[in-house]
Amino acid sequence: MKSIDKTVELSAQMTRSVFKINLTRLAVVLLAVLASFVAVPNAALAAPPQHRDQVPGFYRLKVGDLEVTALYDGTGVFDPHWLNGTTATMDGVVKGLHEDPHMLDVVDSGFLVNTGKQLILVDAGAGTWWGGAALGRLAGSLRSAGYTPEEVNIVLVTHFHSDHVGGLTTQDGKRVFPNADVYLAKAESDFWLSPEIAAKAPKDVQPFFQSAQAIAAPYIKAGKWHTFSGSEPIVDSMQLVSLPGHTPGHTGYEFSSKGQKILFWGDTIHAQRVQLQHPEITVGFDIDQTAAAATRNQLLPKLAGADVLIASPHSSVFPPMGRLRKEGGGYNWVQVVFTDRWDEK
Repeated sequence: MKSIDKTVELSAQMTRSVFKINLTRLAVVLLAVLASFVAVPNAALAAPPQHRDQVPGFYRLKVGDLEVTALYDGTGVFDPHWLNGTTATMDGVVKGLHEDPHMLDVVDSGFLVNTGKQLILVDAGAGTWWGGAALGRLAGSLRSAGYTPEEVNIVLVTHFHSDHVGGLTTQDGKRVFPNADVYLAKAESDFWLSPEIAAKAPKDVQPFFQSAQAIAAPYIKAGKWHTFSGSEPIVDSMQLVSLPGHTPGHTGYEFSSKGQKILFWGDTIHAQRVQLQHPEITVGFDIDQTAAAATRNQLLPKLAGADVLIASPHSSVFPPMGRLRKEGGGYNWVQVVFTDRWDEK
């Protein structure tokens, strides 16, 4: 009996010893694991991948009862050699670029107006006709905003440069907006679609005429091409605004609703951060540079003293909508403030 009791006692002692050894080993392992977390807190967590896509390129707001959506077409850089001004002014531009290399970065955009009855596009972006891979995103931005090209009823063209109308037509001659009627000034259409004027144009300008004719052709064939020469009504609550100088029929469109106004001013401004401070600076794309500068000098003071929202297809910011305020000898652009409650005042 004593032998059995002694055996049991020895077995218990051995069990306790083994348990203590295992417990000690477990404690050592746990401490090592905890130490690894303390020493390298992120070692056990894989770094999340970078997201290389951006938010969809649209922003909408209300102007009275109108829903206005800015549609991103792409971002480029305005070449300083395209600017024309006095030597002193241009020296200032060069100095400004040294201080801020992004001073001439430009966001290109088009705009969509939903009146509740019609879906109206103001300028169609570049498509594949201008800007290479930097531009041509307007149709995708339109879809991201919840619309399709087939739903667009009217396209209002400010002027016929390819960065504003290239998005109308594909390179193989198909209408991107098959149900839309296109409107532009008669002087604009007559100029760019004239074989005689194209033949007399400098060689480096002739591609602009060739692309214009190719872009317009499918709409003309479908009976969807319309011109205006005065103030004839096209859309309810919209006025034509003549903005001479940039092209022969350069036209703005001002919409009004419930006492609120928005002006789509086309290429009144190209290099926003330069030309608002120096409206006398013109660009190489201005056909009549004197008239283009005169248009700015007449228009900007009126807008700075009025509560008119401006939609600018060439802006240094997105969304490219804001108001003007006088600042020293020039003007300040007061951009609309982003809000996710876009339909509230």
